[in-house]
Amino acid sequence: MEKSKVYFTDFRTRLGEGLPTKLKRLMKQAGIDQIDMDGKFVAIKMHFGELGNLGFLRPNYAKAVADVVKELGGKPFLTDCNTLYPGSRKNALEHLYCAWENGFTPMTVGCPILIGDGLKGTDDIAVPVRGGEYIQEARIGRAVMDADIIISLNHFKGHEQAGFGGAIKNLGMGCGSRAGKKEQHCNGVPMIHEDRCRGCRRCQRECANNGLVFDEATRKMHIDTTNCVGCGRCIGACNFDAIEFANWAAVKELNCRMAEYAKAVVDGRPSFHVSLVQDISPNCDCHAENDAPILPDIGMFASFDPLALDQACVDACLAQQPLPHSQLADNMAKPDFHDHHDHFENSTPESEYKTCLEHAEKIGLGSRAYELISMK
Repeated sequence: MEKSKVYFTDFRTRLGEGLPTKLKRLMKQAGIDQIDMDGKFVAIKMHFGELGNLGFLRPNYAKAVADVVKELGGKPFLTDCNTLYPGSRKNALEHLYCAWENGFTPMTVGCPILIGDGLKGTDDIAVPVRGGEYIQEARIGRAVMDADIIISLNHFKGHEQAGFGGAIKNLGMGCGSRAGKKEQHCNGVPMIHEDRCRGCRRCQRECANNGLVFDEATRKMHIDTTNCVGCGRCIGACNFDAIEFANWAAVKELNCRMAEYAKAVVDGRPSFHVSLVQDISPNCDCHAENDAPILPDIGMFASFDPLALDQACVDACLAQQPLPHSQLADNMAKPDFHDHHDHFENSTPESEYKTCLEHAEKIGLGSRAYELISMK
């Protein structure tokens, strides 16, 4: 089987060329112009960062990608789907305010910003997963699937469950609607924090299964576990972060489901993938904070193959030395430290990522074998 091509450049710049311009050059060398974008809708999937987090990719990089798409005749838009957990991105209004506060506006990125699964995270499409073992139909944000072409712009960093977040996670978890994220992440039904419940009953209006019961005496909402199907719509309806899931899927099962969701997103249409391996925080950009990087900045990678891209980024990270005064270095200095011989697992021992890469290859998402082509 022919190896996938992954293109790489470091963060060194030369006089008169900044990093956004270098990213454009990398994308062109990687062959993005092979995609017919003339008059096509192009979804640029990225993460806008949770409020309080400063590790997310700067808007300048998003603009560089959008500029290349427009140069090739495409109609780009930035997109992400609403979160399952309570936070500042659980519905489209809060999500857009969060994106704006973090610097993502049509003026700064040069294209519109659309939240992929609508106002409350319920605007999705059931997409068949060819070869899926865990998922038969993935619930993907409608705007993501309505696009003719998908480009993933990924901040490659650590992750507290999946080991790292790269192209597969950005596509699989990131493009799932609230129901899709629930299907990947959670087992069971949500729980209600009564101390946060205001008794507004807004969540109850969103429930289609009589899964919520309001106690008139206490003015608090409760889950009826007999009727609740765990769709997660009530989470998006609550403005007070009173509802969340309590039971999370095992990491290995999460990894497999995420790979299958990523396959559903890219199957049947052109896709291109870019990862920036910088500010390698130990946790996801979904956190309202970002800890010190665990590894030094490495560079920018691009490929038509999201799996090969993730594998190349992992390999590049594992070849680095841990940074001092980081979660990784602190863990390695503990008296009872057990060396996993893997920076991501040493940083977060309860995480695991190899299952994701193995399952992604098994179902035909891409190849773990790659040829790394460097660009100055």
